Amino acid sequence: MPIPIVNSIASWFLKKRFHQIELFLKYPNEVQHELLFSLLDKAKDTEVGREFEFSSIKTYREFASRVPISSYEDYEPKIERSRLGENNIFWPKPIRWFAKSSGTTNAKSKFIPVSEDALEDCHYAASKDLLCMYLNNNEDSQLFTGKSLRLGGSKELYKENGTVFGDLSAILIDNMPFWAEFSSTPSSKVSLMDDWETKMAAIVNETINENVTSLAGVPSWMLVLLNNVLDKTDKKNILEVWPNLEVYFHGGVSFNPYIEQYRNILPKNDFKFYEIYNASEGFFAIQDHNYSSDLLLMLDYGIFYEFIPMDTYGTLEEKVIPLSEVELNKNYAVIITTNAGLWRYKIGDTLRFVSISPYRIKVSGRTKHHINVFGEELIIENAEDALKSVCKKTQTEIVDYTAAPIFMKDKEKGAHEWLIEFKTPPKDINYFNELFDNALKALNSDYEAKRYNNMTLNQPKIHIARERLFYDWLKQEGKLGGQHKVPRLSNTRDYMDVLLKIN
Repeated sequence: MPIPIVNSIASWFLKKRFHQIELFLKYPNEVQHELLFSLLDKAKDTEVGREFEFSSIKTYREFASRVPISSYEDYEPKIERSRLGENNIFWPKPIRWFAKSSGTTNAKSKFIPVSEDALEDCHYAASKDLLCMYLNNNEDSQLFTGKSLRLGGSKELYKENGTVFGDLSAILIDNMPFWAEFSSTPSSKVSLMDDWETKMAAIVNETINENVTSLAGVPSWMLVLLNNVLDKTDKKNILEVWPNLEVYFHGGVSFNPYIEQYRNILPKNDFKFYEIYNASEGFFAIQDHNYSSDLLLMLDYGIFYEFIPMDTYGTLEEKVIPLSEVELNKNYAVIITTNAGLWRYKIGDTLRFVSISPYRIKVSGRTKHHINVFGEELIIENAEDALKSVCKKTQTEIVDYTAAPIFMKDKEKGAHEWLIEFKTPPKDINYFNELFDNALKALNSDYEAKRYNNMTLNQPKIHIARERLFYDWLKQEGKLGGQHKVPRLSNTRDYMDVLLKIN
């Protein structure tokens, strides 16, 4: 089909969809309220619906007071029953698919329910919206002249008791319409290969002669793939391999530590980077403008949002609020109720709102991945922004990193210990450390107060990690692949002590 016709069809879908998007942009809280009661009505005759008497809930306050906040541990017994084939527990339609997720390198896997409604009305709807928004912002796009190179953490789908579990990307690939296969590379057969290193080589071999116009995947793992492509082809940059490449759709981890490396291997001034915010539990937000760092919170994907201010999170004063009560630039933990039967579920992410008309967000980190041993409240967003700034000043590039506290002992003050693997290391690590410390102070007033005159915290301690340390560690743990991430910040030394031993 000629590209102008394809773009015209996409524009028609876009205009049709924009009416719905305009509705939640104009009436966000009303759309969310209506969605909540639609979910309650659908699930009123489920086991959970009868337990909490969904049919008699008339207001948000009743919902909030009657249905408890839940974690995966709370949900696990019900999910296990559902995986064994039992129906109508937390969602009226049978749940056939479960996304296996560990998020970071925790040994215990989670099995997140993925309903038909979640597949169609959330994950696939978001993919269409992302393309429509991109084409709306780039009318001269040649996206459909070539293929999208997708890099998921896909493993084979394993069938158990009539239900199926695997990485979310495997579930999406396994269920996508047949025509989507023609616009994507590598083939489903290669995408679903189990062994990560074998799959990586197969992807390179299968894609280097394709006309790739877009990339989609987690930044850290996509960078590994692109560097393998350069090694295989002996080219200086990726545009020499795929000259028509115009956009990279990324998500999963912060892009900040990697952006300069991407700009180096994609040397094109108008190359587009589009961020998405999704997880096994759902698709939440989309970058809807070129060159923006904000994400539009999508309010009609079958997900009802609530938030816990992080200054009360995990305390006796913990307070849960609906979307209508959020404030700008406060850090919140995210609570979701979904069309896959997750009710008031903590996903473990934190975000802040940079706009409330419309609701635009920036992902700031994870509820479990921060350092607050000394009252410094250091979050991933602080670390990423500080590292990005210092790397630019020192002309360094980072592959991966992790950080942990050095606990006070006897009369010794505490500190933060950082283990950083560089692609291009700093000429002077002490100067890098000084700049980094100052950048963290500028970004985080609590950290600055604890560092004042070394009152509570000494200067950070930075170790340079050997080449491939984090890759080797993930491989050793059986955690290679796009679904698995190195834990950035931790309140314990569990990861740090192991990594330092093998460094």
